[in-house]
This record gives sequence, structure tokens and C-alpha cells, in this order.
Amino acid sequence: MRFFRTFSIRYFDFLLAFMILGLNLIGIAAIGSAAPDLQVRQIEGMIMGIVIMLMVSLIDYNKLLRLYWVYYIVNILLLALVIAVGSTGGGAQRWIQIGGITFQPSEAAKILLILFYAKFIMKYKASIRPFVFFAICVLLVIPPAVLIFEEPDLSTTIMVMVIFASILFIEGVISYKLVIAVFVLAVPAVIVFINLVIQEGQTILDDYQQGRILAWLHPEQYSNSTAMQTMNSIIAIGSGMLTGKGYNTNEISSLLNSGYISQSQTDFIFAVIGEEFGFIGASAVVILIALISVRLFLIAREAKDTAGAVIASSMGVWIGFQGYMNIGVVTGVLPNTGIPLPFVSYGLTSLVSLYLGIGFALNVSAQNRNKQLRSQDS
Repeated sequence: MRFFRTFSIRYFDFLLAFMILGLNLIGIAAIGSAAPDLQVRQIEGMIMGIVIMLMVSLIDYNKLLRLYWVYYIVNILLLALVIAVGSTGGGAQRWIQIGGITFQPSEAAKILLILFYAKFIMKYKASIRPFVFFAICVLLVIPPAVLIFEEPDLSTTIMVMVIFASILFIEGVISYKLVIAVFVLAVPAVIVFINLVIQEGQTILDDYQQGRILAWLHPEQYSNSTAMQTMNSIIAIGSGMLTGKGYNTNEISSLLNSGYISQSQTDFIFAVIGEEFGFIGASAVVILIALISVRLFLIAREAKDTAGAVIASSMGVWIGFQGYMNIGVVTGVLPNTGIPLPFVSYGLTSLVSLYLGIGFALNVSAQNRNKQLRSQDS
């Protein structure tokens, strides 16, 4: 049995790879300004990610998906390990430290669940009654979602459920009628939820999560505390105007240099880009995220099987939804969720996990092209 598929350079999706590298390089440049001591580590993460991406792109993804139950079990074990012995920071317990390496299993959970469901849906969807299959899929996503929520990590829990819902919708496990019904019910449900969690003595969310929602609703009342970070980020982005203040600027008026933007290398990296590279730099990030997502959806549409379609489309949802969710937080449109900007924010677990997913998507794309060229030759 041949593990590596036959590779030809003409099958490789250079457009997708170059867009990913471009977005990653923008992030590395911004990290170099926000936290110079972390830039080298992010470059190392990029190199590691590229190597993994290229290796995975050369292997028939159907062979790798044979280990789908291993991915699921490893995912559960890692998330459970975080709850048991994970390290704490910022009011949450989300990391595992192994020697000098800090690992965040909730970030890896996204790609592990995508790979699991890609194979699971392809293997069992046709042989199990629709409602029963839907129920099984929901039951399987509950353990990792609950473990992530208990860290607590509400933003990643939301992201995991968005990816899960998109997989079921794209593969026809749930119909568009159900999606519309959920959206209709979600609006009043969100309003009720917000009203509940802002009450004194509520036990639904932790205090720091409640504070973020209150700061989003009433930023003027929290301008010197919880909302200060978001408000300063908005000012920083606006101050960059069209072309920005310049990379690693020494301007006294720079909010980054003044230390008014905390977590500037992670969750608020978009504010750094807006201040230093202006509207042009910020727009480049927004456009790249959109183009990458669209390219992944096109790959999914042409996929030769269900697994390939699930992988490519889920990566498109992950990068697109999470990207704009992060930008929404930085610009004050959404409450602070603590979610990174894909390929841009500092974080090696997130970066390597994303590159792993893109490696699978490139694999799907290459096999699509191989099939198309063989059809043309015949």
C-alpha cells in the first residue's frame, strides 16, 4: 500500500499557499512591533507549520483519516488533562506545560474535530437514519465542547460549535429550514441570555466574562477598566488613517508604544496593524481572510468525496468566522472574547493547528486537480 500519493507540482494550490503565507508574514511583522522578544518564536512556529503543511499535503488524506477515532480520543484526553493539571492565566485554565513548551489543547481541538467528523460523516451518514445520525453527531461534540467551556473558554466553545454546525449544514445533516428556525429563535435567546448574565449574583458566567459583556454594553462606564483596552484599540486603528504611522514607529502619540494596548501581540494584534499600517494594512488583512475563505469553499465544492468537502469548508468557516470575530472585538462591534486572529496573532498552538488544516485542504485541492487533469487527458 502506497502511503504517499503521486505528487506533481502542477497539482499544488500555490494561490492558497501564498495567501496564507502573506497573512502570516503580516502577523509576524506586527508581532515584531508589539512584542519583539516573541517574533523569533512566531517565525519558528511558521517554519514548523509550513513543514507540517507540506508533509500533510503530500499524503493521501483518506489514509490519514483512518485514525479518526484516535483524533477524537486524543482530543478528549488533552482537554481533560487541562482541567486536571493545566496551568492558569487571566482567570482561565487553558494550557498544558511540558518542559519549556506551553500547549493549548482547545486550539488543537478545532482541527482534530474537523478531521474526526470528516471521516465519521463520510462513513456512516448513508447507513444511519437521518435523525439518529444527527443525534449521534451532537452527542459526540458535547464532551469536547463542555471541557472547553469549563476551562473556561467561551469564545473557543462558540467557535467549535460554529464549525460543528457548519459541517452538519454543508453535508445536509441539517436543513436550511432548521438553520432559519435557529436564527429566528437565537435573536430573542441572545437578548434573554445577555439580560440574565448582567444581573448581580448570576452564576451562568464567571465574573470576568460578565465584566466583558457589561463593558461592551456600557463602554463609557468602564473606560478606565474593562473597556479601556477596546476603546484604546479603536483610537489606535483610527489614528493610523490611510497609510499608518509606520512600522515600529517611534511616534510619541503611538498608543502601542505608550503601553495602552494590552495583549497587543495576541487578541488585539489588528489594532497594531491599523495603527502602523493604516487603512491599507487593515484592509489587506480583511481582504486576505475573505479570499482565503472563498478559496477554501471553492476547493470544498470540487472535492472528490465528503471528507474532502468537510475539511476544506470547515477550514473556510474557521478562518473566516474567527477572523471577523476577532476584528469585531477589536473594533468594539462584539464583546471581548479573547479569540486570536488566524495566522496573525501570536500563539504557536493556534498557528501550527491552522497550518495542519491548510495542509489537508491543499491535499484535497491537489487531488481535485489530479482528477480534473486526468479527465481532460482521457
